[in-house]
Amino acid sequence: MLLFGATSISGFHLAKRFPTIISPFVPPGQKSKSVSHWPVLHLENTDWIKAQFETPDVKTLIYCHAICDVTKCEKDPEWAYEMNVAHLKRVIAALPEKIRLIYVSSDHVFGGNGDYTEASVPSPISVYGRTRVEAEQWVLKRKGSLVLRIGLALGPSPNGRTGHLDWLAYRSEQGLPITIIQDEYRSVVWAEDLSLRMMQFAESGVVGIRHIPGAQVLSRVVLAKQLLSTLGKEPVFKVESRAQQAVPHLGRVGLESLYEDVLSSPLPSVMPVLPRRDGL
Repeated sequence: MLLFGATSISGFHLAKRFPTIISPFVPPGQKSKSVSHWPVLHLENTDWIKAQFETPDVKTLIYCHAICDVTKCEKDPEWAYEMNVAHLKRVIAALPEKIRLIYVSSDHVFGGNGDYTEASVPSPISVYGRTRVEAEQWVLKRKGSLVLRIGLALGPSPNGRTGHLDWLAYRSEQGLPITIIQDEYRSVVWAEDLSLRMMQFAESGVVGIRHIPGAQVLSRVVLAKQLLSTLGKEPVFKVESRAQQAVPHLGRVGLESLYEDVLSSPLPSVMPVLPRRDGL
């Protein structure tokens, strides 16, 4: 299996957990030692993209590549579209029919308060969310493809500073300001559990859209307090509302599934059983 976007939290844990199955690729400019040995993506180059699919034993492409920085996307929508949609379109155009495509999307395709299933109409409130919706639409036009929507995944990051868990720890250690949005709630899961479920989906014949729900929808404030306490840090941070932010933030976005098979069962909650950092 090829994995495009191995520096995302979901992609990083997938690559680490299944090193004999996954061939990971990272975005340009990555300087983290933990991923320095992985090849770099060149998704602006159609010839390079085509060359990756020439190996006869490639059966699946898991696409985790996206720019998830909401603020940067709001400031430059054209750049966000290029990174999150145009890159994917080039890949789809070059992808042989025999290779299964799995696109890892986000709960940012929704925005307002609600519990959302696969049948819920997307309602993005940000540029980032809208690029995710359009990317999904391109994937779903391709026969045999699968869109996986995930919430907030917790786990170590490649550089020790990104992803919610490492971001909190790093900023606390450095004495940097931390702002938590009080009226944002997410489906939160451990990245290690998520990676296993993603692989199970990848090895299945499931197509269309599937959600990977968590057992609880958690307040970002409650989550931050618990994580910092568990990490041995003082749970000190500033609390603000969504309305106070310059860019859109999600409300209470819970992922649920219409399906009743084992692949659609909620992943275990990260609360109250903390810590768990998976030893990566």
